[in-house]
Amino acid sequence: MAKYKIIGATGCATGIAHTYMAQEALEQAAKKMGMTIKIETHGQTGIEHTLTSDEIAAADAVVVASDINVDADRFAGKKVIIFPVARAIREPDKLIEKALSAETPIYKANKSSSRKPHNSDSSSTNESVVTKIYTSLMNGVSHMLPLVVAGGVLIAVSFFWGIYSADPKSSQYNQFAYILNTIGSTTMNLMVPVLCAYIAEAISKRSGLIVGFATGMIAYNYGTGFIGAIVGGYLAGYIVILLQKLLKPIPDKEFRGLKAIFLYPVLGVFISGLIMYLVSAPVKAANLGMMDFLKGMQNADPIILGIIIGCMCAFDFGGPVNKAAYLTGTALLAQGNYYFMAGVSAACIAPPLATGFAVLMNSKAYSKNERSAGYVNFLLGSTHITEGAIPFAAKNPFLNIPAFMVGSSIAAVLSYMFKISDPAPHGGFIILPLVNHPFLWVLFILIGSIASGALLALIAGRQYRKHGGLVESAGGMDLITGVGSVDETFSEKVDEKHQTNIIEKNNSNLSGILNHRNVFLNVTAKDQQEVLHYLAKQAVDLGLASSEDSVFEKYIKREHEGSTGMENGIAIPHAQDDTIKKSSLLIVRLKDPVNWNTFDDKPVDTIISFLIPQKDNGTHLNYLSSTAKLLLHQDFVDRLKASQTGDQIVELFKQYKA
Repeated sequence: MAKYKIIGATGCATGIAHTYMAQEALEQAAKKMGMTIKIETHGQTGIEHTLTSDEIAAADAVVVASDINVDADRFAGKKVIIFPVARAIREPDKLIEKALSAETPIYKANKSSSRKPHNSDSSSTNESVVTKIYTSLMNGVSHMLPLVVAGGVLIAVSFFWGIYSADPKSSQYNQFAYILNTIGSTTMNLMVPVLCAYIAEAISKRSGLIVGFATGMIAYNYGTGFIGAIVGGYLAGYIVILLQKLLKPIPDKEFRGLKAIFLYPVLGVFISGLIMYLVSAPVKAANLGMMDFLKGMQNADPIILGIIIGCMCAFDFGGPVNKAAYLTGTALLAQGNYYFMAGVSAACIAPPLATGFAVLMNSKAYSKNERSAGYVNFLLGSTHITEGAIPFAAKNPFLNIPAFMVGSSIAAVLSYMFKISDPAPHGGFIILPLVNHPFLWVLFILIGSIASGALLALIAGRQYRKHGGLVESAGGMDLITGVGSVDETFSEKVDEKHQTNIIEKNNSNLSGILNHRNVFLNVTAKDQQEVLHYLAKQAVDLGLASSEDSVFEKYIKREHEGSTGMENGIAIPHAQDDTIKKSSLLIVRLKDPVNWNTFDDKPVDTIISFLIPQKDNGTHLNYLSSTAKLLLHQDFVDRLKASQTGDQIVELFKQYKA
């Protein structure tokens, strides 16, 4: 069984982007700190990399970076920190340090949860109130969103036969359209009870879920809308918590089943349902009042409404502020208002498109990874996935986020001014046939995107000139994954003529693990696997390892975790195994390059490979870091490529200490 110093769990409301960006950020930060880590992800397709009880028991600390419930009670007895998922994307190293800090308290659960944490009905005691409120809300949103999307799209498709095609009394009536509309409407109607139930579930687990569903149905039946769902969710969740405390004197050993199956649901549904019934009238009035106000502003002052919606959608790119605007739009869709959602969708689509325009307008101010991310965002934005803009926003938030807000506001304002109608709650440009003025809508979104893109390009250009080169977030932010912190910047590249002057010495002298016997030139191999087999064989032949198969398997495992291809035709595969006797460096020059997944999508002809014993106290991370630094210097790469003998290559590594 593998032992991990740090374990954790990540999850976001949509379960698409933030979840995996946070995972990548934490894993990369841990690697840089020389620590082992395993992160469980709670994505839209389910839980992956599930933490076992043994892994939890063996870990030193736990990082929970999630906007949804990830069952933190499993970690009772460990040092645990719980933060929104965005914190892990922005500052993963700080979260890891905080989790390991001696000041971090031990996570506690009550008696009932400590025995069987997965089935516990207790709530977290270490989690702050603000974090608990936030994560429970986003847990409800994450379970509600697929229903809204599915139901909304089916309703929108039914309009292909006419806006009144689902009405049996209309001349446009079509039976298939009626079926689609009925299925879609029924699905959309689940929005309130599901949102309510999963807010409660995040607070008080399974018992909260049951009480939440009942309370949510009461909220729906009395027309309280999504405001009623939110109120009911917290009401149900905390009433169950109260019941758990009141009924705690009843022994769990004899009456656990009675409490879980009878007392909690019966008393919880009665109390929560009664309160929801009594407050439904004022909550309904508040919900209708807000909707009427927004609808009225849509007609009376679309400019102010567009600015408000644009700023909300571009504030946190899928976070709670963004979701507040989105939920309002879906609620109005259910009332037959298709204009409001057009502005919301436009404001959500504009930011990722803006990043693509920014890198086109000022490509020299962006790194290769940034440019690639910008191009990919043309696709993400076109399908209403706003999260692609997050790494760009995190790079310089105080300037870039307002720039995104400008473009989103322009797109939303124009949509409202020209009465664009969008009957679908998601889909981006895929649902253009359902929009009343599709070409105008796309044009307005492009205008907003280009405006934001121009501002982003100016900001990036200013940073480029200020720092004399490309800048990234502290820790080396990769804009494909969003890894890095937002507080500091450093120069990624410098003028080529100065490269040889900025190589600094440290303790990781690569020449100490390299000699001429470890260098192999003009090697013939047909593909990546054959190269890795060759490396494993040479490791055994040189007496550096005892098992060729084991070393090869570790090479393959590392490539599955993420390609070791760099750029300029170089790859740095590495294997760590208990059959490896000592840290060593192997260098292979191929006669003909082979395909390898690299940053610049070019084949590889030079392989710098590390062999690391199973227990090396993180030394190999220093070697890898040193190599990565050396490969940033073009003169080193040029001399490495030009070397004709093993002795020349060994001498080159002696001269350069990264």
